[in-house]
Amino acid sequence: MALHFSPAEFARRKESLLAAMEREKLDGLLLFQQESMYWLTGYDTFGFCFFQSLLVTAGGDIVLLTRSADLRQAELTSNIEDIRIWRDGRDADPAGELGAIAAEKGLAGKRIGVEYESYGLVAANGRRLDAAFDGLAQLTDASLVVTRLRAVKSQEELAYVRRAAVLADEADRAAIALTRAGADEGEILAAQHAAIFRGGGDYPANEFIIGSGREALLCRYKSGRRVLDPRDQLTLEFAGVYRHYHVAAMRTLVIGDPRPEHLTYHRAAQEALLACEAAMRPGKTAGDVFTAHAKALDAAGLAGHRLNACGYSLGAKFTPSWMDWPMFYEDNDWPLVPGMVMFAHMILMDSQSGTAMCLGRTYLVTEGAPDALNLSSLDLVLC
Repeated sequence: MALHFSPAEFARRKESLLAAMEREKLDGLLLFQQESMYWLTGYDTFGFCFFQSLLVTAGGDIVLLTRSADLRQAELTSNIEDIRIWRDGRDADPAGELGAIAAEKGLAGKRIGVEYESYGLVAANGRRLDAAFDGLAQLTDASLVVTRLRAVKSQEELAYVRRAAVLADEADRAAIALTRAGADEGEILAAQHAAIFRGGGDYPANEFIIGSGREALLCRYKSGRRVLDPRDQLTLEFAGVYRHYHVAAMRTLVIGDPRPEHLTYHRAAQEALLACEAAMRPGKTAGDVFTAHAKALDAAGLAGHRLNACGYSLGAKFTPSWMDWPMFYEDNDWPLVPGMVMFAHMILMDSQSGTAMCLGRTYLVTEGAPDALNLSSLDLVLC
């Protein structure tokens, strides 16, 4: 069985979830987020692109409803003992079958939480779920119940986070070593992934960002590669990944002589990142970190070039995104507590001059100053 955590760790997680359900007055909980299933049971799959749900009762019963393709996946990667299979077919009704399981578990007429905010529960299936439980039980949105528990990492989780940080730095060094005039973006990207896979890492939950020239101003992956010019810029956002735990980094590398804007923007980005670091303390909120970012960049006259968010939580994530909650944005009152792993990114995109400058690394929130997990040097890299 490919379980990556101890029985005691899984027992602790289950106890904390049942306590949270009691606080929320939930008789049952329907998990649709793959991250929640992995956290609670170790279940590791991308089969959540089809209908599947993990039912947890207030009494501690756990039942997985999934497809036949994921039966052995659940048997080999999780501690789930009760696995039910819905049969593919023209008249398949997995939502109805889930309702029958809930009734079997004594949840008829009871209050059941649902992870409605989930890539594993598309709108069409959400409608079918509501219809199947109409008159059977009271459904309520409980999307953040497990998410809040996952946001604070245990010591067993942090061991994987620190390994992911090592892989992130190895990917960073691999990219820098190949970045030069005439280099192909594809070779740089391949070197980053190779470093992570060689170190025992996993696929990331979303594509790495790579773009040069004008495309260095993009904050998303796009198809297509180019060769670097003698004077160029290359923006990279990537993550070391281990046991699905992510540690992210972001840089803009400068090829050849830097523009004056590169130097000015990098200095501002570095100052803003350090301001965010200073605000990343217990008792502060995610919104406080964003405020530090905005004040620093706005004071530098760069309000028009920054984004409206500057980072987010990281952990064990699945496609299509490694971003987790909470996010650093204005007035977000989510409190920061020790054990949270947070990625802060300073992104400056000047469309008028065509200049990009990004800088970001991942932190562990502690009782005092945060622990920078990767990118020990924040200096501008000239290639």
